[in-house]
Amino acid sequence: MQVILFLATRNRHKTREIQTMLGDTVFVRDATELPELPEIEETGTTFEANARLKAEGISKHIAGFVLADDSGLEVDALGGEPGIYSARYAGPGCTDLQNTELILKKMEGVPAGKRSARFRCVLAVARDGKTIATFDGTVEGRLTNAISGEGGFGYDPIFIPEGYDKSFGELPSELKNSMSHRARALERFRAWWREQC
Repeated sequence: MQVILFLATRNRHKTREIQTMLGDTVFVRDATELPELPEIEETGTTFEANARLKAEGISKHIAGFVLADDSGLEVDALGGEPGIYSARYAGPGCTDLQNTELILKKMEGVPAGKRSARFRCVLAVARDGKTIATFDGTVEGRLTNAISGEGGFGYDPIFIPEGYDKSFGELPSELKNSMSHRARALERFRAWWREQC
């Protein structure tokens, strides 16, 4: 039996990625199908707080389980920036490319040994306006000096995961999806989900 899981996102890249990771036993829907759903403002100061806000806010309007994530890039040389502001680092309405270029500009002159960074993801599951569980995942790595590859989205083309010499933008999506921050959080979610369904 296929179970429906609703994602509190309008990001179709994220929906496709999560659908691929969860497989055929789950049918993933998202907020692009219901334009009347409210935009939930991300006013939290952590990834978990923002994930909870989105999951709880949308679960007041949707029957069943609602999954939300907040994720982003943390760059050690920039004091953890962009962090929770990853999607809008270059300002309101900015593109992935503008965000990526801003990071590269701020990292100019930073030597290879000090370019450590990580992707972090926190997932929250809510029902009827209340968070039931949260799951987190991280992947450590380093930043490139220039955009490398056209795959993935967001900061993928400037992030090289630990143990590799190619960016997420260059690695095959199957490989990226098996070890990304979202994959690690989803693995924890999936174990919990199996017990619920």
